Amino acid sequence: MWKDAYLESRVLSASPMELICILYQYAIDSVQSARRHLAAGDIVARSRAICQAIGAISELDGSLNHAEGGAISRNLGELYQYLRQRLTEANMRQTDAPLAEVESLLTTLAQAWKAASLPPAHESSAMYSGAEFPAAAWRDSDGGSAHRWSA
Repeated sequence: MWKDAYLESRVLSASPMELICILYQYAIDSVQSARRHLAAGDIVARSRAICQAIGAISELDGSLNHAEGGAISRNLGELYQYLRQRLTEANMRQTDAPLAEVESLLTTLAQAWKAASLPPAHESSAMYSGAEFPAAAWRDSDGGSAHRWSA
């Protein structure tokens, strides 16, 4: 399938920060897919999509650099565990609320990582407009090395 080839090419050429963003987007897409399948009553497809989201979150969790990531790395690890628990609950109880919560949290995290990966030229306007996450503050904290792949 062309989407798989595109994704593989994108992953192989991605920077460490881009890999994190790709995983977040994959997890978000999987949760959105699970929500659609839940609404349609397709149990097998819903379960598959939830397993894909759990896999992406587990990959993010496994990539955490606790030696250099400090408190942010530990907090992300706890959050990833919570997200996996909520996804499992959504799958077992066949309810949308945990999926909606996970989607919201993943979207917030993805936006933060995307903003943190912006080049410094974009950062000053984002910081003053309040439109995006202040990337300089993220990189200057121990959060810039929360994942092993981080630059």
